[in-house]
Amino acid sequence: MKSLFIICGMAFMLYVVYKVYRFQTLDDSLPKLLKKGAVILDVRTEKEYETGHIEGSVNISLGTIRERYTELDPEKTYITVCSHGLRSVKAENILKEKGFKHVYNGGAWSDLQETISK
Repeated sequence: MKSLFIICGMAFMLYVVYKVYRFQTLDDSLPKLLKKGAVILDVRTEKEYETGHIEGSVNISLGTIRERYTELDPEKTYITVCSHGLRSVKAENILKEKGFKHVYNGGAWSDLQETISK
């Protein structure tokens, strides 16, 4: 029971840190990146993507990103999104490991869609 509380506490802290980080650094700059031609990379599964997505986004699931990253242009800017923001962080890190220099975590696709719709 104690372990469960510790895990929940850590997850909550990570969520709060992520939200503060997004608020302070990314919410204003992501729409600017999109206006400059950034590509939204949705790393959810195809079925999740079909249920709703940001128009014009590219769908390569996290499970296939290590094989399919070659379909992407390392010179372009990418904003990774998923359902909650965890998979998009992983995808961002994988792409950076593969030599991509302009990759940003956009978090949940629905949050980004709301941000760019304003």
